[in-house]
Amino acid sequence: MGSKKISPWAWVPSVYFAQGLPYVAVMTISVIMYKRLGLSNTDIALYTSWLYLPWVIKPFWSPFVDLLRTKRWWIVAMQLLIGAGLAGIAWAVPAERFVQLTLAMFWLVAFSSATHDIAVDGFYMLALDSREQAFHVGIRSTFYRLATIAGQGLLVVLAGWLERHTGMVAQAWSVTFLVLAAFFFALCLYHYCILPRPVSDRPSAGVLHSFSDVFREFAAVFVSFFRKKQAVVAVLFMLFYRFPEAQLVKLINPFLLDPVEAGGLGLTTGQVGWVYGTVGIAGLTIGGIIGGICAAHGGLRKWLWPMAWSLSLTCLTFVYLAYVQPGSLAVVSLCVFVEQFGYGFGFTAYMLYLIYYSTGQHQTAHYAICTAFMALGMMLPGMAAGWLQEWMGYRHFFVWVMVCCAATVWVCKCVKIDSEDGKGK
Repeated sequence: MGSKKISPWAWVPSVYFAQGLPYVAVMTISVIMYKRLGLSNTDIALYTSWLYLPWVIKPFWSPFVDLLRTKRWWIVAMQLLIGAGLAGIAWAVPAERFVQLTLAMFWLVAFSSATHDIAVDGFYMLALDSREQAFHVGIRSTFYRLATIAGQGLLVVLAGWLERHTGMVAQAWSVTFLVLAAFFFALCLYHYCILPRPVSDRPSAGVLHSFSDVFREFAAVFVSFFRKKQAVVAVLFMLFYRFPEAQLVKLINPFLLDPVEAGGLGLTTGQVGWVYGTVGIAGLTIGGIIGGICAAHGGLRKWLWPMAWSLSLTCLTFVYLAYVQPGSLAVVSLCVFVEQFGYGFGFTAYMLYLIYYSTGQHQTAHYAICTAFMALGMMLPGMAAGWLQEWMGYRHFFVWVMVCCAATVWVCKCVKIDSEDGKGK
């Protein structure tokens, strides 16, 4: 079956929708589920932050996706594993040792999802020519965002509806993950049938004799990454630009769910699905789109500081929410929208810098290393965020997040953007 006989519209949207769902399940839905099942904020932040690890170490096993089997095979196989992991979560939630069992299943989903990301991005470049790649880049991003809305919004709303109508929290989340698993199995079957088979999609020649070459090449690429100009500053930027947001994101949903007397806002699960999973994602998406438009008219050097301040100052909305604790869902939704808009706009500069730093020899491999540092920058601060919140309380914790914005300002002050390289990227 030739790749030209199958329209990209038949698989690009669905493949990137499938790429977004497991990431949302691991990073966001897990936080809400564990909160509703009674875990402390300290445990939630620590356990779910560890789940970033597969994306941190993803570059270390990406060569094997090239060497072993086809990208098409990896996509279908990983979707099958993701579906199995989601079904395992559905089975484990009502169990007595649900924390250990569900975390094991989330790890399976996380590693499978990180490997799926590698295969999907590689397959996209093999199955489409350069013109088709450029045309569909916006489509893939759109469907990834739609997956985020479906996961953080619709699935959480479904779980809230089941909680309300059954009165059984564990069973409600079990059914929710069972629905998600069934959907993923259907996606796996669909892609097994519909994905094209590009002639160029084949394992690298001489697999049995090339592992030492792969390791040697990877070591050379890794060394060259740290020999680039301002390498130390670049790593610090990747780790600390989002330092406040890395802590904030782990406590947004617990804050929205916790009762008013505990310092939270006392929203229901369904309301959180609407406020954070729908309104918040809309703000994040719009902020990202406007950030991209602005960056196209001036480049990174011009927009670095406005975007950094956007990411930092909008965290003030949660200071306001923590001190005022408004009872109006509209006010809460507006504040979440503003914060997520600011984050989406400010995150544009971060991605532009990763592209800027990766430019040159080994661009693809260097960008993969950058994304590993990006994940590490979210993982490490998030691990301690729950403990800090329980020690400080929500009000002081959100003030602390604002203090951490100094790290964002500091790394922006340290980086140097060459005008000819940093413009229009």
